[in-house]
Amino acid sequence: MTELIGAITDAIEDKKGKDIKILDLSGIDGAITSAFVICNADSTTQVAAIAAGVEEKVKERLGEKPWRVEGLTNSVWVALDYIDVVVHVFQTELREFYNLEALWADVPVTEVGG
Repeated sequence: MTELIGAITDAIEDKKGKDIKILDLSGIDGAITSAFVICNADSTTQVAAIAAGVEEKVKERLGEKPWRVEGLTNSVWVALDYIDVVVHVFQTELREFYNLEALWADVPVTEVGG
């Protein structure tokens, strides 16, 4: 899982994604995944580019494809499901509105980059 998260965060940084956070859900009984990687971008074009970059880098490094991808139609919130890790790429305003970090406030959070 560490390699997967590394590939994901590298891809997000390559496409200039902002405010990258990793939420560790592994200690939560019944959680749908072990980790969330969350970031945002200022335009739908950049959201789509980040999602595509994540898919490309993970396939290149690990030979894995996401199990499911949702949100590419409008690219305001794209979710890529890698089973153990779910990536959320938001347009900035939507990230603030949904505030996933607040919903999971009791889990360990790692901030990437700066």
